[in-house]
Amino acid sequence: MAVPDELSVTPTAHLGAQRLREVRALLDEAFAGDLDDEDVRHALGGLHVLAVLDGRLTGHAALVQRSLLVAGRWVRAGYVEAVAVDPAHQRRGLGSALMGVVEGLAARAHEGAFLGASEEGALLYRQRGWRPWLGPSGVLAPDGPRPTPDDDGCLHVHDPAGAWDVTAPLVCDWRDGDVW
Repeated sequence: MAVPDELSVTPTAHLGAQRLREVRALLDEAFAGDLDDEDVRHALGGLHVLAVLDGRLTGHAALVQRSLLVAGRWVRAGYVEAVAVDPAHQRRGLGSALMGVVEGLAARAHEGAFLGASEEGALLYRQRGWRPWLGPSGVLAPDGPRPTPDDDGCLHVHDPAGAWDVTAPLVCDWRDGDVW
């Protein structure tokens, strides 16, 4: 198990240009170039959990605030973005360490924590008490509500106690690029 030398929480406004470049480089490496500028912008404006190992940024997770409509009720949600671990350090506990901090932050500041996950990422999240959202997903687009069936099955809520009705409709606020 890799134990980071440093695990810190920093708001986007305090990251600085050099650290933002390091985050972007880590995301590009971890996601094999599969993230575009819009995806990276989605991770800005909230809190960043950073893992440093041997003096190098090796892990990142962001928690941003979003408004989600859950079963007809607006929820102030902590939405997790851009969770990444340097490929040379994956499967050694850094992702879990990052998520532990994110989950604690979300529990203190939000009504719920949500994220969209790849199949590979979902394994980590499910082990940590995240449940897949089974209900239909949608977005409140500028032209009105719109279903997002391609995202069904990818969305998760941090719900170790089983308190959320994961079969209810889940609708997100609008943003450019991938809405979820």
